This record gives sequence, structure tokens and C-alpha cells, in this order.
Amino acid sequence: MTTEESPLLGASDPTVLEHEAVYRRFSSTHKIWIVALVSFCGLIPLFVSGSFIPSIPEIAKDLDSTGEVVSLAVSLSVLTSAFGCLLWATYSSFYGRKPIYVLSLLFQVAGSLGVSQSRTVAELLTLRVLQAFGSSSGLSIGIAVIGDIYRLEERGTASGIFFGCVLLGPALAPVAGGFAAQYYSWRLMQLALAVAGVATLVFVIVFLPETSHPGVRGVDKVEEGKTKWVWLNPLKSLTLLRSPNVLLVALAGGITLLVDYSLLVPIAYTMGARYNIDNAAIIGALFIPSGLGNLLGAPIAGKLSDMVVVRMRAQRGGVWVPEDRLRVTLIGASLMIPLSILGSGIFITYVDGTPGIVLNLICLFVNGLGVCTRLFDPLHMGATHACFISQVDFVLSPSAAYGVDILHSRSAEVSAATMALRGVIIAACTSTILPLINTLGVLTTYTIAAVIGWIGFGFLWSVVHYGGRMRAYVDVGYSTARDN
Repeated sequence: MTTEESPLLGASDPTVLEHEAVYRRFSSTHKIWIVALVSFCGLIPLFVSGSFIPSIPEIAKDLDSTGEVVSLAVSLSVLTSAFGCLLWATYSSFYGRKPIYVLSLLFQVAGSLGVSQSRTVAELLTLRVLQAFGSSSGLSIGIAVIGDIYRLEERGTASGIFFGCVLLGPALAPVAGGFAAQYYSWRLMQLALAVAGVATLVFVIVFLPETSHPGVRGVDKVEEGKTKWVWLNPLKSLTLLRSPNVLLVALAGGITLLVDYSLLVPIAYTMGARYNIDNAAIIGALFIPSGLGNLLGAPIAGKLSDMVVVRMRAQRGGVWVPEDRLRVTLIGASLMIPLSILGSGIFITYVDGTPGIVLNLICLFVNGLGVCTRLFDPLHMGATHACFISQVDFVLSPSAAYGVDILHSRSAEVSAATMALRGVIIAACTSTILPLINTLGVLTTYTIAAVIGWIGFGFLWSVVHYGGRMRAYVDVGYSTARDN
């Protein structure tokens, strides 16, 4: 067990230098190609979800249903993704990253083809589950791959690049899905996802190496001559949520996404209805400001988290405190997350016409990008660079790297457990947000979401300031210098 007084990383420890050799297996150029490929794998689930949302009104008409009923497909797919990422992560730790990517992509292709041919709501919901199950490996295993190939001081930057590429999804998927639904058919987008899955599958088979550290996979330890298939419990990863550090960071990330989804999922019934926008392509374009903010913010947030880790460790004489990485999350969590949705609720309620649309787009941009703010050195409180930071990535990118930092040997599992909890939170949001808006109104609903956002900030603040003590409460096998 560790505390803030017991160093987790000693700069002069010879075992640290010995362990770092495992990160030199791949050249810098090869690592870039690996990150590019796993980022595309991570992009697919964002397209699976993002391209569907602006198509909801068209799908409801085509299948003779309602927006509320079709929105259940979003909730079901999120819940399925939560379970799927647990399953894929567990088996990727045992069999390796590459074979699990291959298997999951086969499910994604089959599900996408099935959704494109759905003729009833029941078929749609069932095949969306299959599609989401297949695509759910992209995020948790992608983060694990980054943990496999990048050392501690580089991990935040690499995670930021990964999330920056992945979050092209929120910028492009709604536009593509809305355009297809408006001018062709929503089914065309689902066929395109199947084609993209096939192409990704080929690239993974041909170009992706196995990145798991040599000798650490469960299959490597199976005795010669014994069966290579082992039944594993995917829910075992959830035991990592016994750690208060993992639990609170996961809850904060889930709340961040809850606020984000509260803005985006009902956009056709909030901004669309308020400003008489019924063109699916235009509704899809409304997602662009948020998506671009995410795209720009993720690499910056990841790089900043690395800078804080290096600087704080140097100030402590080589002692590493993992929670330093989370310090960069506090500005976005305290200000940008709650204020962006609160502002949107006010503008939708009280501002008419073009000014209302413009102000809401600014809120979406702020939700994705943040404001030009001054970050402060945690020790000297000196002003550093003035940067634009994505409030969503300001929380999610450093948080993902933090999970890998403290549980490096179980990086896929901690990522999956975190995403599973977030998935439950998001599913609850997507299934209740429209009924709440219809019952309470936009402003009241968004005010509640803003308050929940401030609660998420409180969780992160607690981990930053008391993380060392929390790790001492429950030891789930935290990483040390010898295995990080």
C-alpha cells in the first residue's frame, strides 16, 4: 500500500531503468503507426453512436415509431458497450490485444450489416446490441495498447493523441449520419460502418503487432499440451472499483459524459424544435463545434498532464505521486462543464431566432473546447501557457492515463471497469433526458445537469488532494516503479 509519504517511483532505482527497456521494443515511427491504427479502432464506436443520434427522427418515421422509443437503441447500445468492453478487456489481458481486436471487429461488421436491414424496432434494438458489442473493444484496448508501448512520462501525451483522433467521431459522425438520413437513407450510414469495419479488420490482421509485454499474458503461462481456451469472468474487472481512487475518477468521467450527452442526444428536440430546424443534415452539423473542441483539446490536455507529472516529480526529488496528473482536470470540471450546459438551457429558453442559435453553438463549442484560460503551476502558482482546452478531454484524457499509471499491469481492465461505470451513467441519461425535458423543460433539466457536474468536480478534487490516503484504504495491486 502506498501513501503520499511513501514514494511510488524513485528516479535512481535501477529496476526502473531495467523495466523501461520493454518500451524500446518498437521504434518511435512504429509506435506512431500503432497509435494511428488503434485510434481508428477507437473511432468506430464513436461513429456507431454519433451517426445514429441525428437519424433518430428519420428512423422513427421509417419504422413507424417515436423518438423516445428509438432513443432506447442508444441506451441499449451504451449498456452493451459497458459489458462488451469488460469482456474484451479481460480476454485481451489473457490472449493479447490483437486477437481480441480481430474477433470484436467481426461482431461489429455483422451488427452493422444487420442494423442496415432492420425492418422493425425489435430488430433494430437487437442488432444495435450486436453492433455495439463488437465496437466496444476500441476504447479500452486502445488505452491498454498505449500503456503497453509508452512509458510513464510519455503516456499522457500519447493518450491525448489517441483521444484527439478518436474524438473526430463527435465532429464528423453526426454530420455523416444526418446527411445520409436526409438525402439518402439512414441505412446507408450503417452499410458504411460495415465497410469501415472490414477495412479496419484487414489492417489489424496485416499491420498490428502484439503489444502486450512479453510473458505477461495468461496464455503464455498455460502449460504445454493443455487447452488454450480458458473461460474468464469479465465482471472481475469491476472489483477494481473497490478502489476509491478508481471509483471517484470513473464517476467524475461519467458525469462529464452525462453533461455532454444531455446536450447532444436531444439536440433535435431542443435546438431543433426551438429554432424550427428539421433537416437531419443541419441537425448533424450542430454537433461540429463540440466535436472540433474535443479534437483540439485532447492532445493539449494529455501533454499538459505529462508536464505536470514531470515537474511535480522533479520538485519532490524524484518521488512520483500519481494524482499530480489529475490536477489539470480541475478547471474544466469546476467551470466549463457545468456552465456550458447551464448557458445552453438559458439561451434555448429565452433567446429567439438567429442570436439564440449562435449562442447555443458557442455553448457547444465551449463544451468541447473550453475558454482561453491560464493554468497555474501546482507548487509555485506561477502562470504558464495560456491554452485552449477541451473541458471534456480536460477530464477524460488525463483520467484515462491516470488509470493506466496506477494499475499498469491491468490497464485494459481498469479502463474497461471505468468505461462500464460511465456507460451505466450515460445509459441512464440517454433513456431519461427526453422524458425529463418534456416534463420539466429544458432550463430546469439542464440546471440539474449542471449541479451534477459540480458534484463530479468534487470527486476529482477529493482524489487530487487525498489520493495517497485513499490508495492506502484499499490495495488493489497498485503499480510501482518495477511494473509501471
